[in-house]
Amino acid sequence: MAGILRVSGDKIVDENDKPVTLRGAGLGGWMNMENFVTGYPGHECQHRAAMLKILGQERYDFFFDKFLEYFFTAADARFLASKGLNCLRVPFNYRHFEDDMNPRVLKEQGFKHLDRVVELCAKEGVYTILDLHALPGGQNPDWHADNVTNYAAFWDYKDHQDRVVWLWGQIAARYKGNPWVAGYNPINEPCDPEHWRLPVYYERIEAAIRKVDPHHIIFFDGNTMAMEWKFFDKALPNCVYNLHDYSTMGFPGAGQYEGTDEQKSQLEKQFLRKAEFMLKHKTPIYNGEFGPVYANPELEPDHASINAARYELLGEQLRIYDKYNTHWTIWLYKDIGLQGMLHASPTRPYLRTISPFLARKRALKLDAWGRGPSPQIDSLIEPLVAYIDSVAPTSKDQYPTPWATERQIIRLINQMWLAGCVQEEFAGLFGNMGKEELEECARSFEFGKCVQREGLNGILERHARETSGGKGERRATANT
Repeated sequence: MAGILRVSGDKIVDENDKPVTLRGAGLGGWMNMENFVTGYPGHECQHRAAMLKILGQERYDFFFDKFLEYFFTAADARFLASKGLNCLRVPFNYRHFEDDMNPRVLKEQGFKHLDRVVELCAKEGVYTILDLHALPGGQNPDWHADNVTNYAAFWDYKDHQDRVVWLWGQIAARYKGNPWVAGYNPINEPCDPEHWRLPVYYERIEAAIRKVDPHHIIFFDGNTMAMEWKFFDKALPNCVYNLHDYSTMGFPGAGQYEGTDEQKSQLEKQFLRKAEFMLKHKTPIYNGEFGPVYANPELEPDHASINAARYELLGEQLRIYDKYNTHWTIWLYKDIGLQGMLHASPTRPYLRTISPFLARKRALKLDAWGRGPSPQIDSLIEPLVAYIDSVAPTSKDQYPTPWATERQIIRLINQMWLAGCVQEEFAGLFGNMGKEELEECARSFEFGKCVQREGLNGILERHARETSGGKGERRATANT
């Protein structure tokens, strides 16, 4: 092992000044659950509350402990390493470590599975980036921040901010000597409507972490879902700045990628706009999230051509990242079939249990990434959106700016209100299960029972192995 990683100019290096290029995936849907990743409606805190009500404390604790256990095991770490990947970004929800009604009291149990995954990855020569994905008050107004409102209160309440400083002190104290932790990602996808507060807060939390752990890299996301750098005028020492680079061409409804020169230029310009701060200040570039979603063979007759185009899109993005020496972790490692390198099999108990609800969920557009075509919903929403835009033309320009009126309305009505109304309907699918059945549902996410997305994994492996500092090189170092 070559010591704790650090920043040297525009590179990440080990203690021997040898450059290390991080290539990997994000463990979304695990310690920060997301609705499209595992199928529930709405937000994680609502889902867990409904499951607790339906299952009772004992079965609830049993199920979620088994879910966290099976979702990532030694086999998963070995698989990542076998693909030439040397990094796992690990998102987690603050609620694992403290309660809103008992703030600043550490829940030691929260480290049980986080410690386990860090150790499993280390044994395979895979670094981990610890990512606080959901913050008190919500750092952005979306589901992945476990924010049940449309308001990112984190930016307006000092106590929320103080709690995050406290929590990172606890986390840094635990991992400060661990050389396989690549670093800390204190805030995922912040959305500060005033912009200036984010870099000010970064200076505060950087200083607080450094008091506890002066050595680990800190990974800072740009504003507005890791896409903007307004009011950022300097790079803090031993810090990496992060962009997220999703392309609309990788999602339904935006037009298919055809590999034209114009589309390739569009992809590169989009990336360079997001990376402008890093290029100007000559820091490493880290792309913490990117990746298309994929068509379901059971739902879309032309799935093969759609997915072939999205693999081509992904390949072009990776070529751009290679060109600019970009570190990356693709979103997503494992899910129920939309985006992951692996996904739960439709034949296993979990998906067999929830599949009728998934059809209803798609029709009602209850999550942003798993929603399907729904003429009935569209016939209701489209006139409302047109009316709002006619009487309040600034609606489409509200922050966060990538969201036009339709996105805001679908979020408020379908993905917040309506999704909240059906929480117990989803949880009720598990209501009559004993521990053995619950364990089999959780075990549906175990590596050996999942389906590998070969097209995606092959592309990632090729690009990981073609770049210096990839898995083969790091593994040799780890084993000496």
